[in-house]
Amino acid sequence: MGLFFVIVGYYFLIFAFFLLMRYRTSKRLYWLFFSFLFLFLAAGRVFFIGYYFFIPELQGTMSKAELGSTLMLWYRLATFFSWLAVACLMGVLGVLLFPPDTEIEKKTEPKESKLFVLTPNLKILLRIILIAIPVFVGILALILPDNLFMDPELVEEYDLKVKLITIGGYPIGRFVLNFILVPLFTAAVPLLFIYLAIKTYGVLRRSYALNAIGFFLYYSGRVLQGVFEVLNWPHFQSTIPPLIILLSLLIIVIANNYEQLK
Repeated sequence: MGLFFVIVGYYFLIFAFFLLMRYRTSKRLYWLFFSFLFLFLAAGRVFFIGYYFFIPELQGTMSKAELGSTLMLWYRLATFFSWLAVACLMGVLGVLLFPPDTEIEKKTEPKESKLFVLTPNLKILLRIILIAIPVFVGILALILPDNLFMDPELVEEYDLKVKLITIGGYPIGRFVLNFILVPLFTAAVPLLFIYLAIKTYGVLRRSYALNAIGFFLYYSGRVLQGVFEVLNWPHFQSTIPPLIILLSLLIIVIANNYEQLK
């Protein structure tokens, strides 16, 4: 629990750094999305801490059915904020993939040079679509029934009348979110940073390469947490993933702490 509290503290510090030191001085959407990414990660982690450590301690103060419902509410809110963080990550991706045209590009680019031209309005639309998809997934996590997401141990421990839909004993909703959708959405970000690192030089190359490593480690830690949960290895689940996440945050901060990228 202490490791996860440290992670939340780093999230808030990184959020404040990117918002006040980067976005405030540059007014670039890239830094705005980057800062709110860590704010939503912090909010999601707070709800996960409550779900795993604090809400179960309320046993005896309410009925088992009420406690089970409270746990699921906190899990849904944690998942929702985590997907808002993915939406911010897609915002970062959208800015990198569809950057706004500079005045020089507008003047020098020939009108008939391409069969398909990305106009400014089309770029904005594509960015909105990238952001809207994970927001929609987060809303689904809020409204879909409990039998898709509830931990089987909760059903047994609190004697809940919920018939779970599972795959290999794991709730199918959690399986789809943690092992299909999250890797699908987030794998694009390290790959894009690797591509940018190959195409650039000097400070930019080092920054993009470190960002790729940092985000790869971060989501590797998230995936490992789910893997250890499936394997029922609680000691590994509570130590290895948060340590990997802390290392990834350090690398991401270093990657984005170059004055030349303001």
